[in-house]
Amino acid sequence: MNEDKYKLPEGWLWTTVSQVAEIITGNTPSKSDKSNYGGFLPWVKPPQLDSENPIKDTPEKLSKKGAKFARILPKDSVLVSCIGLLGKVGLAGCELATNQQINSLIFSNIVLPRYGYYYCRSKYFKDWLQSEASATTLSIVNKGRFSEVPIPLPPFNEQKRIVQKIENLFVRLTKTKQELSKILSLLKKFRQSALAKAFSGDLTKEWREQQEDLEPALKLLERIREERKKKLGKKYKEAEPIDISDLPELPEGWKWAQMGECCLVNPRHPSDILPSDAQVSFVPMPAIDAEVGAIIKLETKPLKKVIKGFTHFINGDVLFAKITPCMENGKAAIAKNLVNGVGCGTTELHVLRPLGAIFSEYIYYYIRQQSFRDRAEANMTGTAGQLRVPVDFIKNEILPLSSLQEQKEIVNKIQDFFAQADTIEKSVKIAQTHCEKLAKSILAKAFRGELVEQDPNDEPAERLLKELSAKRRG
Repeated sequence: MNEDKYKLPEGWLWTTVSQVAEIITGNTPSKSDKSNYGGFLPWVKPPQLDSENPIKDTPEKLSKKGAKFARILPKDSVLVSCIGLLGKVGLAGCELATNQQINSLIFSNIVLPRYGYYYCRSKYFKDWLQSEASATTLSIVNKGRFSEVPIPLPPFNEQKRIVQKIENLFVRLTKTKQELSKILSLLKKFRQSALAKAFSGDLTKEWREQQEDLEPALKLLERIREERKKKLGKKYKEAEPIDISDLPELPEGWKWAQMGECCLVNPRHPSDILPSDAQVSFVPMPAIDAEVGAIIKLETKPLKKVIKGFTHFINGDVLFAKITPCMENGKAAIAKNLVNGVGCGTTELHVLRPLGAIFSEYIYYYIRQQSFRDRAEANMTGTAGQLRVPVDFIKNEILPLSSLQEQKEIVNKIQDFFAQADTIEKSVKIAQTHCEKLAKSILAKAFRGELVEQDPNDEPAERLLKELSAKRRG
């Protein structure tokens, strides 16, 4: 990228990191000897980089024995990932060591460490690394190439002014980003509060008081039971009586009911649902977006390819991820716009098919509650990393059931509240993007000499570099 070097202000010059810093490549003390680990010295790997704060602690540490095999770095060393996750940067907040994926810069006395650190966070520096990476499956910039990284060197006093200006601006920017994050957190709480009020009846209390002759949920439940008898035939079983002694009081006309009574859980397609060569929708787990709670990409496959060994669903079914961490992350959706109205998907889904004309959205919003996911998590079974929500938990979950008229009103109100929250969230995310762009702009201006004024009385960088070279030769 030499041809891409930009013009620098008077008193600045281009040099390379090898001219102004010692480069140390980290290493890994023998993992087979466990006594090398579990001690006092922070041992940094790429995931710990790109922190807003200097690094003082790490998940993995070296023992005194392990430290003897490590290349220990002083405080204020600048850490740069040069293998795999290229360009992740950190600043040593204490003595520490790194693994071999990280090259570290110990700057000489003519470069302020934080000046070097912020430069390594700049787009120009990151773009240079990417352009010089080896063309292999795993991106690598070796120590030799890394030593040639160009760095714009201003007078030392100007470095101080640049760092001070960057940090003053970044403090304000950080506060703004924190406030924006708080808004996103409040929006999550707002949505959960709306759901809690919806299923307690509080959200529609005024609406309910204005209605006459609302059908009691018991009547709906009776129709559901008749529908279940017809669908299940000899397999039909009466639901066990519900102990409501510990449950909150419901509004008049509402009824507690088991989820397994209100929905068919994990139904299967009948053999004659479609011709075997008909196209149907297919939903792998990544196709369900946890944040928006919807299927974002439908695949299409012949029914005969997916009829066996996969979950079955149709338009209007509610899909709920049962495996960790997808369940805890909130993966759930309503099946919509399926090819031929039919779908199959990952076996890591529970499928809920509402009965008695219960609104799919009513069931969907119920399972989107954090309180529901907390109960589901508490009831997971299996081994670590393979924990799943058992089907019996879904079937036995106690659901507050309202009339169909009120379900419709509840769904409409939730959607109105969520739409308002979505509008605010979109604006906040745009503002967050602007913050990120502003941070990059600040750094770009800083290293072009446009962030602070130049002082003609500052000792030029060329003289600093000559003095450093003379000192090294002497």
